[in-house]
Amino acid sequence: MIKARVAEAPAGWKQLSVIRFTALGALVIGALVSLPFWGGPGVMRMMVEFLTLLALAQLWNLLAGYTGLVSIGQQAWIGIGGYALIVAADDLGLPIPLGLVLGGVTAALLALPAAGLLFRLRGGYFSVGTWVVAEILRLLVTNSTDWLRGGLGRTLAATGAMARETRELLTYALAVVIGLGVVALVHLLMRSRTGLALTAIRDSETAAANLGVETQRIKLFVYLLCAFGTGVVGALIYLNLLRITPDAAFSVQWTAFMIFIVIIGGIGTIEGPIIGAILFFILRQFLADFGEWSLILLGAVAVVMMIFAPEGIWGIIRRRWQFEIFPVHRRIGAGSDNAHAA
Repeated sequence: MIKARVAEAPAGWKQLSVIRFTALGALVIGALVSLPFWGGPGVMRMMVEFLTLLALAQLWNLLAGYTGLVSIGQQAWIGIGGYALIVAADDLGLPIPLGLVLGGVTAALLALPAAGLLFRLRGGYFSVGTWVVAEILRLLVTNSTDWLRGGLGRTLAATGAMARETRELLTYALAVVIGLGVVALVHLLMRSRTGLALTAIRDSETAAANLGVETQRIKLFVYLLCAFGTGVVGALIYLNLLRITPDAAFSVQWTAFMIFIVIIGGIGTIEGPIIGAILFFILRQFLADFGEWSLILLGAVAVVMMIFAPEGIWGIIRRRWQFEIFPVHRRIGAGSDNAHAA
């Protein structure tokens, strides 16, 4: 009997034991939870930005790296999520956390008809199609001068009654929950049968369909899931920034950041976007004095990485030391009792 199994790290010094992994996770969570007591507002704002970019990169990686749906229009759901939060909080009077959820739901609802059109496209046409959808949504919001105030944008007024410390703490707490939650969600999903189906679709959609995988249903599920998650993160971004404009919210720069983080860290891995997000922050700090040239330099770094190390930094580490922090890769083993994880 042939059976696919999730690959585990090899034994010995190369393997991260369950105890060490649990301790590392507890240390990270403990540091994040205790940060408001020792980090100060500036560090909290930086961590909110880091966690939002990490969540966005993980969701883009789930869509492109694990499913093969390369989107350059994920900014559509960031903008929708941000505007939905402001409408929910200011116009409908809903609590901020519920407004974040509504931002994700609104993004997923709009992604449903978009998917009906986009899934008729393949390869580069699909990628361009996602960008076109984002531009259409940007134009619609820009021309909604009465309700959404068009290009002038809107300010989140619902937080005006909160003390600044309370708002910052709420934003940070939501960022921790969402950031860690997205990583956990991707890990659990990729260890499931759905995750195996996703990688099969990425490698060969025709072969996956011939093996009985419901490719269209699974692709739609992941596309809507990523739209929902990106909408929630978009709402969080503008809870942190407090003001939104169409040109900023629907800027393709958001997707460029996601792609850079994933490419540098390692596409098709959970660890890659984590490393990529850390390096992105470090590089951005060093390139801050270069102004607009910083984006060109970041692009050059990404191109060099794609040429000389297309598997990313984590891919190099995994190939050299043969271990994974989040083991989700599979190998084929014979039999249910004698198969061994890679």
